[in-house]
Amino acid sequence: MDNIALNGVVVLDLSRVVSGPYATMLMADMGARVIKVEMPGVGDDTRKFGPLIQGESPYFIMLNRNKESITLNMKSPRGKEILWELVKKADIIVENFRPGVLERLGFGYAELKRVNPWVVLGSISGFGQTGPYASRAGYDILGQAMSGIMSVTGWPGGKPTRVNTALCDILSGMSLAVGVLAAYSRAVKSGIGQHVDIALVDSGVTALSTINHIYLSTGVVPGLTGNRDGVLAPFASYACKGGDIIIACGNDKLFGELCQLIDRPELAEDERFVSNEARMAHNDQLQEVLEEWLADQTPEEAVDRLLAAGIPAGPINTIDKVVADPHIAGAREMFPHIHHPVLGEMRITGSHLKLSDTPTGVRKVAPALGEDNSRVYCDLLGMDGADLEALRAGGVI
Repeated sequence: MDNIALNGVVVLDLSRVVSGPYATMLMADMGARVIKVEMPGVGDDTRKFGPLIQGESPYFIMLNRNKESITLNMKSPRGKEILWELVKKADIIVENFRPGVLERLGFGYAELKRVNPWVVLGSISGFGQTGPYASRAGYDILGQAMSGIMSVTGWPGGKPTRVNTALCDILSGMSLAVGVLAAYSRAVKSGIGQHVDIALVDSGVTALSTINHIYLSTGVVPGLTGNRDGVLAPFASYACKGGDIIIACGNDKLFGELCQLIDRPELAEDERFVSNEARMAHNDQLQEVLEEWLADQTPEEAVDRLLAAGIPAGPINTIDKVVADPHIAGAREMFPHIHHPVLGEMRITGSHLKLSDTPTGVRKVAPALGEDNSRVYCDLLGMDGADLEALRAGGVI
């Protein structure tokens, strides 16, 4: 196992649903030993997220690959004792309770670092550990709404729209992974851990960095622009025969090459289109010109012609096309096959992290609830079979 990047790193995963499990999934993909702590008899909420197939949730299976699952009632006195023993073994702890919950359980960062000064605690919450909103419950849709993402997503004249994925959950999970691994790197050198505080709403705000600057520098509040970019043109979706495509000209040189391709070289010198600023001001007219050229071409034909001329372009894929794409699904291996003990052969979304010497991958399918109780409690903490039976009888595991 030496050829995995985080070999030997022990992550105690107290999180559930999406944001925390996504962060620990990334670390598990890179080789960390992630021990997922779940409530006895219940487990992570996502075990019941649909669509359920033969009682199993692909949602849970994707987010929790490469992890071990133990059950532990952290509210029971014996459960707390065991959790402290696990804390001593951990390099990183991840949680996404509402701020204050971990402290009420007796496991706040001040207590954790007294027992294990090395440990890094990573926390994800809706609004962070500090500030007037800290105690509020947080969900992805609130992060998208309150960060401003929804206010710039949708078509002019329409209503603000949620991005149809758990965007702030995923962004906060990625951010937590980056933060805790940075803190862990420092702990390796100094022997001192720290608390990493990530908020869904902050993650949404930072995703808007290139849009926030419009207001911060001009005072103009960005609004709904459909598929058009806020600062570049042509940089949007355009109608063809039977569908739409994306054309993305990020500079004047590319626009000039586009004008040559559509047999309208004079447009590069037209005062309406001579600069990006001018093109933005005349975006409607520019769209009419391009869609006139595209009118008798299918999306496939148009994309082929654009790419051959060096113009960045691409189709707007539905998910079935993404999963069959020879680059994304083939060369980039973004939908690997796994064998699940109940569902058999299936595909999941794979890792986007491509490391040349320490490859990521699915080494272990998502665990059944408490599947690794014996492995963790006996091998890691030195318990025996009798101890486990006593814990089960007492409702601790």
